[in-house]
Amino acid sequence: MKKIVFYIGFFLVCLTLSAQRDSLVLVDAHWQTDTVKQGIVLKRHHFGRPALFGAKENICLLEIAPDAPVSFAFAWEPRRTVTSTIAKKHGALAAINGSFFDMDLHNPVCYLRIDSVEVGINTPGSDTVHRKYYQYGALVLDHESLLIIKTDSARLWERTLPYPDIMTSGPLLLKDGQRESYRTDRTFVTNRHPRSAVGIRPDGTILFLTVDGRIKESAGMSLDELTKTLLWLGCTEAINLDGGGSTTLYVDGFPWDGIVNCPVNNGRFDHKGERAVSNILMILPY
Repeated sequence: MKKIVFYIGFFLVCLTLSAQRDSLVLVDAHWQTDTVKQGIVLKRHHFGRPALFGAKENICLLEIAPDAPVSFAFAWEPRRTVTSTIAKKHGALAAINGSFFDMDLHNPVCYLRIDSVEVGINTPGSDTVHRKYYQYGALVLDHESLLIIKTDSARLWERTLPYPDIMTSGPLLLKDGQRESYRTDRTFVTNRHPRSAVGIRPDGTILFLTVDGRIKESAGMSLDELTKTLLWLGCTEAINLDGGGSTTLYVDGFPWDGIVNCPVNNGRFDHKGERAVSNILMILPY
């Protein structure tokens, strides 16, 4: 019995030390930093050796200060279109791919309301009555602010909300500084994939985060690893967006037609692998 207790204690100590090491690797990284506009900074780092979570990772981070002279908006297309093209159509300063969609039918499969017009509703899963496990969080736009909220379980609950702009997604990762629980019986959750996420710090700074994956140069992250990353970056609110081949971060005026991460839809570690998506989250100038 004493040996069992010892080994359990030793295992927990190793986990704690590993987490401390990973957090230091992330925070102490020499990020390539570029000013996009007043109050908006792009940070990029390629962990080119197995240093973060024991893997190679390519991370892009867009930080939007609370006093940045910008607004946020959602956009969608009736037929799937790459993030950069949608962003340019609306004159966006920057954009990240949005929530989940049907690859063949092109329509959103999570609730989406833009300028008070409903363009997508929650599609229930084969084992759920109302909504899927990744439909329990939402981004809402309130005047010039972007908020992350926890949804109700009713399929059309978002219709009760007064906001003109709502994008449901998930899983919800952080709320009020606490980790949210989510299903762990899905490889979407437990395996490493490219990820897109939005986080908010206590001072109101908003983060657009992409993690590339499914290539030898960048492993991607599980949702647990993504949540830890957002915590270590100072977020108290965070939500997962559609990831995988959809993961794209666009910044106007940057090389590679503004694609600053390495979308993996072409299977290569370059900036040419954008996937056509249904909807995006944009930053617009005043």
